[in-house]
Parts: sequence; structure tokens; C-alpha cells
Amino acid sequence: MGEIGSLGVIIGNRDFFPDRLVAEARVEIIELFKKLNIKPILLDTNDTKLGGVESFQDAQKCAALFRQHRDEIIGVLVVLPNFGDERGIAETLKLAELNVPVLVQGYPDDLDKLDVARRRDSWCGKISACNNLYQFGIKYTLTTKHVVHPTDSVFIKDLVDFLGVCRVTRGLRKVRIGAIGARPGGFNTVRYSEKILQRNGISVVTVDLSEILGNANKLTKHDTSVQERIQKIRDYAPIGRTPDESLIQMAKLDVALTDFVQLHALDATAIQCWTSIQQNYGCNVCTSMSIMSENMLPSGCEVDVTGTLSMYALQLASGSPSALVDWNNNYANDDNKCVLFHCGNWAKSFLPDIEISTAPILGTSVGEENTYGALSGRTPASPLTFGRISTDDPKGIMKAYIGEGRLTDDTLKTFGNRAVAQIPNLQGLMQYICRNGFEHHVVMNASKTAGILKEAFENYMGWEVQSFTEPIEKNSDNACANQELAGQY
Repeated sequence: MGEIGSLGVIIGNRDFFPDRLVAEARVEIIELFKKLNIKPILLDTNDTKLGGVESFQDAQKCAALFRQHRDEIIGVLVVLPNFGDERGIAETLKLAELNVPVLVQGYPDDLDKLDVARRRDSWCGKISACNNLYQFGIKYTLTTKHVVHPTDSVFIKDLVDFLGVCRVTRGLRKVRIGAIGARPGGFNTVRYSEKILQRNGISVVTVDLSEILGNANKLTKHDTSVQERIQKIRDYAPIGRTPDESLIQMAKLDVALTDFVQLHALDATAIQCWTSIQQNYGCNVCTSMSIMSENMLPSGCEVDVTGTLSMYALQLASGSPSALVDWNNNYANDDNKCVLFHCGNWAKSFLPDIEISTAPILGTSVGEENTYGALSGRTPASPLTFGRISTDDPKGIMKAYIGEGRLTDDTLKTFGNRAVAQIPNLQGLMQYICRNGFEHHVVMNASKTAGILKEAFENYMGWEVQSFTEPIEKNSDNACANQELAGQY
């Protein structure tokens, strides 16, 4: 497996503590990074004493090194084998101007090694280092344990999660989303503010749906690109009773969409569907959207740009595809279960029984023969992280909610893409969504990554975030008025 990211490493030192502690820490961090396939960017022992930072001069050297690798560093790990030089750490980050997440780790002392020759005092030094970062206005992440050895499994999980935070933060600050077509007239729920998104580094590239359909209609079934795409679709999923003409329509549209994505270097797309594509072109775009999402280019329907942004964020956190779903139905009389549903555009990863089919509900108004391309399939039991990003235009802010639960194998007899979710105090969650004006769409991901998303959204992006893996704050501006109703998550 290749490297999963490059982290800058600052090893703090304070001159009246034992030097060997710094030398040992450097070796231990390098070995750990090698095991985890992380590339370390850190000072050499020839650059400063032991490769540590304990003065402003050392900070200048370390910052210069980081600037040389600015394009590849996604985060910084601060290592405190002893008390460390609090100013040197903060000065390094200030001078480097990386604007990336920072994880602060301190080594634990051994109870039988508290003499002058062997003590660390990292417990105290970490507080001082964080105090300086706070004064400098530098955002930082803490380890689960206040002090922890790098070989501790708790720290290893912290480090892996931190890499997820780095991926989410880096990705969101430069993401490019294609808004293909106009928002369907009956879906005010997916309104959003391009300006608020742009202020957060999120670019939206718009195109009229007629341009995409026009380009698709210029193609013929004899074009090499269309023939290749037909084969790609056949290889992706069983076609069921889908007619050849519908396959050709789907393939031509897929070529036009792919060309647009590549031309504008898009990371994700939100596509108008209901009901223009069916009425004006004659098929569903679901299969193309599923293929893109499976290939880590998430695609959401109904021009739900912030829903697609949510798909991208959850994908960055987990490294696996996401799906945009409807909070759709209650599940019998179980207050903590619900049905997640969509016509049929979920990534193949969610659909082991995938088949190209039609969209029966949509077909009642446009004719089912015009809805080939929707996918049918049931999502089996798996871990669940759910979340939603939205622009709150009256407040001029970005906001989000995130949480965890699980998908189940409970009986579900219906069509389309479908799943059953079990979420602690689901009723409180629904109250929160409704009271705070969130959309009917949510994103699901087969992972447990809510903690990563909360840290990235709240700490580094500066968004208002409500986590449903912990109690809702009683006095939060966006919380439910009734704490009992909100419940414990």
C-alpha cells in the first residue's frame, strides 16, 4: 500500500531536559509512520540539535522545511518527549503558514523515572504548548489521553483519525462541485447559497441541463465512446429488462457528463433529474451517478449541492463511497428505526444485489418506459455514519449535523435503493432536523467516522455542528428546546 499522506513533524525540546528523550522519540515516530505508510516531513539531526525545535532559530529552519513541502503536507504532528519549547512550536507553525490541522502529543512519565536525569514533564508542557497555539490563533487537535506513548493503540487510532480530519479539511477547502441543471421547481428544500459556500473555499460550477442533453444527443450509438460506455454499464451491473435503446441513451448521457466533469476538474456533481431528464431525454441518470459515486466522484440528485458536498465530506473521512438518501419512512412501530430510500443512484458498494431497473414512482407521471437507468438494490447490515451540511442563509453560516447508528437486515419489501437504519433516539434527531430547517436528504456512509467529521467541520472549518453521538447542549442556539426530547446520543 502506498503512502496515505505526508505530515509535518515538530519535535519539541527544552534544553535542561535529557536530550536522549528527543533522540528516542524521533526514532519511535519515524518507525510508527513507516508502519502506517505516512511520510514524515521533519528536521534532520544535522539541521538542529537532535532534529528538535527549542529556539526561534530552530523554528525558522523547521518552518522553511515545511514551506518547501507545502503542497504535500496535510497536517502537522507536534511531539513532546519532554516539556518542550512552547514558543518554538507556535513560531514554527506561524512562520510556515500551512493552515492545516495540528495534533499535539505528549509522552507520559514513568513513575519510577521522575529524577532529574529521566523526567519528561510533558503533562505540563502540553498545556503550555496548547496555550501558546491558542494565543497565536492556531487551531489544534488533542489526543484522547492527555499524555500517551506513540506505540499505545489509543494514540495510533488518534493518529489515523487525525489523518481523516486532515483529508476532510484539505478536501473541503478546495472542492469543486458541478451543479448540472436547475433546481427542480418542487424542491425548495435544496436551495443553498453559492456565496456562503465560496467563502468557505467551496466552488460551484453551473451548467444548463440543455447543454448536457444537447451534447448527448449529438452522439450516436456508433461512436466509439458510446460503445465503450455501453460495455462499462454492462460490466457495472446486470441490466435486467433494460432495452437496448435505453442503454444507448444512458451511455450517451454518461459520455456527456464525464466530459463536463473532466473539462472543469470537478470533484462531485449535483444533477437535475426530477423530471426534466425523463421528459426531455427519455431515461434516468441514476446509473451514471452510481458509477461516479463508486469511483469516488460523488453525485447527488435534484441539484442538491450541499447534499453532494456532504457526500464528499463523508467520503473523505472514511475513504469509501457515500450515498445521498431520503429520510423516507417510519419502520413499523419501532421509534429508533426508519427506512432510507431513493429512486436508485446509490454507489454499487451499498447494493450487493444491484440491477438496472426503472423508477416506478417517477414513472407514474412521466411513463415508466422513460425511467430506465434507475437502480434496484437493498443495502445489508453495516456500520452507519450519517450527516448533512447546509448553508443557513438567514444566519450567513455553514451548519451541519452528524451522527452514528447502524444499518440492519430487517425485512423491507419495496423497490428502488433502500435500507433500514437504527439510530439511538431517532425521534429526537427528527425533531432537531425539523426545528432547524435541514433538508429531507441525508448522506449515509458505511463507517464510524462522526468524530472525524465533527473535528474537521467544527474546529477547522469553523461551522456550527451538532453531533448525535453525544448529548445535545441544552442552551445551544441550534439545539432542541427540550433536552429530554433531544435525548442522549
